[in-house]
Amino acid sequence: MKYKWYKGNIHTHTTESDGDDTPESVVKWYRKHGYDFLVLSDHNHITLLEYPKGKRRFKRPLMIPGEEVSANIEIDGKLIPLHINGIGISRLVEPTYSDTIISTIQANVDNIIEAGGIASINHPNFKWAFSHNELIHIKGASLLEIHNGHPATNNQGGPGKFSTEQIWDFILSNNKKIFGVATDDSHNYHDFTPIKSNPGRGWLMVKSNELSVDKIVESIKLGNFYSSTGVTLEEVNISNKSININICQEKEYIYKTEFIGTDGELLAMVPGLNPSFKLDKNQIYIRATVTNSGGQKAWVQPTFMS
Repeated sequence: MKYKWYKGNIHTHTTESDGDDTPESVVKWYRKHGYDFLVLSDHNHITLLEYPKGKRRFKRPLMIPGEEVSANIEIDGKLIPLHINGIGISRLVEPTYSDTIISTIQANVDNIIEAGGIASINHPNFKWAFSHNELIHIKGASLLEIHNGHPATNNQGGPGKFSTEQIWDFILSNNKKIFGVATDDSHNYHDFTPIKSNPGRGWLMVKSNELSVDKIVESIKLGNFYSSTGVTLEEVNISNKSININICQEKEYIYKTEFIGTDGELLAMVPGLNPSFKLDKNQIYIRATVTNSGGQKAWVQPTFMS
């Protein structure tokens, strides 16, 4: 069975919530820039495209129904934003509010799954809302944002604060399967500056034998994808013995691949375009991060040893 890589973004806003351009114009931007699929994830709203009668409908990007289920709760006088994307949902998911971070996230994850979707936990470091301490208790979520293109999401962490990759590693080290996604969280489509939330900053490359809603959503749920901010992988092969990656050479970049294990331990750093690593059964999981000399990355999903 022949598989292809399909490029898509799963976190996108329009004028139907707090974006600054219409759904039709937003989709046009992604089509122009070569995206194969797209999720419009407006806050607490399912955004559907409405084309005038007779106007051409395009095959790409494939539109996958979605919503950013947004429940902001107050704890000790502080407003905590708890935002979870429902991807492939069959209906609107109304946010559920509870008295704790864990119970609120869990209730909304459950609601998304009940609506036929997969749950992606968004930007844990946005307003320093929560960390692995809460997320290790959550059941059923498939995805975690490890790169969010919004400038206020604090992907890198800071003094006394964990980065989103560290949060991911701590969750994985608790033997919980969750896949890392890179997204735009795009809001601004007219003024392109580092302080705006622009499109084109993070995406998924999904491996599927078909560009359809069911196949793409299923591949994402199973972790058959890598996430990227600019590095392209030609192939990722994982056997019961090793992880082998083929990196696409772009411009004059040079590449390094870090193979990472339990608790975020760096197991090996391999230069070049064809890094490989023998699996270590003493690890709970092993994953890989590829970085080019321009600072762009690709994240390969974790392989669990058990």
